[in-house]
Amino acid sequence: MTFSVLGRDPDTGDLGIAVSSCILAVGRAVPSARPGVGVVAVQARSRRGLGNALLGGLADGLAPNDLVKRAAHAAEDADRQIAVLDPAGRVAADTGQGSFPVSGHVVGEQFSVQGNMLASAEVLPAMAQAFAAARGGLPDRLLAALTAGQDAGGDLRGRQSASLLVVSGTPATDEDDGVRMDLRVDDSGDPVAQLRMLRNLQRAYDERDYETLALFAPEGARDLYAALAASQRGDRQAARQALEAMRSRPGWSAWLASMAGDARVAAVSRLLD
Repeated sequence: MTFSVLGRDPDTGDLGIAVSSCILAVGRAVPSARPGVGVVAVQARSRRGLGNALLGGLADGLAPNDLVKRAAHAAEDADRQIAVLDPAGRVAADTGQGSFPVSGHVVGEQFSVQGNMLASAEVLPAMAQAFAAARGGLPDRLLAALTAGQDAGGDLRGRQSASLLVVSGTPATDEDDGVRMDLRVDDSGDPVAQLRMLRNLQRAYDERDYETLALFAPEGARDLYAALAASQRGDRQAARQALEAMRSRPGWSAWLASMAGDARVAAVSRLLD
């Protein structure tokens, strides 16, 4: 019912998973991750607690291969499909005999792809090839694999939801929870495409791409990003117009006053002085 990809970024050590399925809110059901511990996927007829059990095993120092072997011999997990990735990049996967056809998995260098009830046998090879060939950061490589899987047919029954989860390869701290990205599309006619759009929007926030945010951010905040974008390019008139539009909205004048110490807003104000 699902296809997914797990991977590790050899440069940053980050770990991640991208998944899509013809079920509601697959991000709640399949992926589990813990910074500094690992990432797992539990699919097919897996019991709901298996993800936590696998992460617990990783936290106790067990290798992914050992955890997969243990699950393969457990009677209650005979119909499951699982994949396990640890911070060192060790990865293991297994598809139970009772999993829905077409099903299977492919394990590569610091990644794995797996799926069941697939539209064709080409889905998993296409995903593996796309992940191995993709450039860019881990989120983009995971999305490249997920897109390739969808283009090859994806879930036999159709498409409804998708998610992308990336965590740090080192444990969380009081200053950093270790979650690098957590995006979900719970109900959509084209969830993988929607997930790619969310990834691009997240990139715009992270990189302070105010030009993009002025177009795609929520309507109430677009004037703010338009003002910041105008400030970046030194366009005094556009910045003034955007600020005037912001002040016309209920509550925004008070918000602007409260943000007087913010460097980004101050830059706009200096431009208008």
